[in-house]
Amino acid sequence: MRVSVVMPVLNEAASLERTLRQLRQAGVWQSIVVDGGSDDDTVSLAREHADVVLSSPRGRARQMNAGGQVAEGEALLFLHADTELPHGFLQSLTTALDDLGVVGGRFDVRLDAEGWPFRMIETLMNVRSRLTKISTGDQAIFVRREVFQNIGGFPDLALMEDIEFSRRLKREGRIACARDRVTTSARRWQRDGIARTIVKMWILRLCHFCGVSPTRLRTYYADTR
Repeated sequence: MRVSVVMPVLNEAASLERTLRQLRQAGVWQSIVVDGGSDDDTVSLAREHADVVLSSPRGRARQMNAGGQVAEGEALLFLHADTELPHGFLQSLTTALDDLGVVGGRFDVRLDAEGWPFRMIETLMNVRSRLTKISTGDQAIFVRREVFQNIGGFPDLALMEDIEFSRRLKREGRIACARDRVTTSARRWQRDGIARTIVKMWILRLCHFCGVSPTRLRTYYADTR
């Protein structure tokens, strides 16, 4: 199966080259980098190592949609630049989508920090996602291209675009929960503190499900960083 990997980026020069090299070594059919206005070496690195480089108005939803519109693969995988994919991720994705009833999926997650609190956090994240079939962007969401187009891509929200996309995707068919683990940054938890981050994220989700506008949620998120 041909897979297009779409990466929304903003000042990701520190990790972008490593990630793009991994994609090439893994045999990814198409890598697409969508820049939201970086002022470091992100764009020059992307032009050297990616198949397609685009510019887009800033915002993960807008950037991912821009990449999704030009993607040519049968499946799309949306990847954060600071997320490391597991060995054999292409096989896991292909195996999941060999089932025609599966419309998309995500990977389990591992945080790149040592200590039992981080093991507990990632375990709870994976269990919650497996039960609800709701995914976050750092879990490397993948989807069939035609399904992505049918549901209109990611909603143009200031925050929670991944949560809302997951909710829409569930209505289209089954969601695969790959047990292979992507490794993502724990810097948010380390910077803000574990308890504070957990409380903040649950407040954001509760407010989102209660209908609070994403713009207001973005303001709250920025004010509490």
